[in-house]
Amino acid sequence: MFAILIILQVALFNTRWGLRFRACGEHPKAADTLGVDVIKTRYIGVLLSGLVAGIAGAFFTLGSVGRFDEGVTAGKGFIGLAAMIFGNWMPIGSLGAGFLFGFADAIGSKLSLLGSAIPPQFMAMAPYLITMIVLAGFIGKGQAPAAEGEPYEKE
Repeated sequence: MFAILIILQVALFNTRWGLRFRACGEHPKAADTLGVDVIKTRYIGVLLSGLVAGIAGAFFTLGSVGRFDEGVTAGKGFIGLAAMIFGNWMPIGSLGAGFLFGFADAIGSKLSLLGSAIPPQFMAMAPYLITMIVLAGFIGKGQAPAAEGEPYEKE
């Protein structure tokens, strides 16, 4: 994970490929004017994100939990999306947000194991509660790519 994180951070912000890649999400018409194949670049981005998500899912199923059951992620996808938003769509920022949300998840499970007087249902709710509080305070402060979710049609 740390190797992928460092590679992504350097590639996205210190290479020509990263500049073109970010331009396809920020201002695809300008990228197309420079000769970048926007549709191809976006498909590569989707394939790379799917690859990383597949690696994470395989680790979660086989390495962390040890088996696959229905609902094994228990809403962690929402927390991952929140980490991306809170991390301002940057790899390092998303790592920090992931650490924050992971800490909330871990503290909830550890306190319930130690026999805390707080009911276990409230402890299981902690990471989701922290996620909602952080995102509610962060709304409007982050800046998503300008062309996020907009299909690009070449004229």
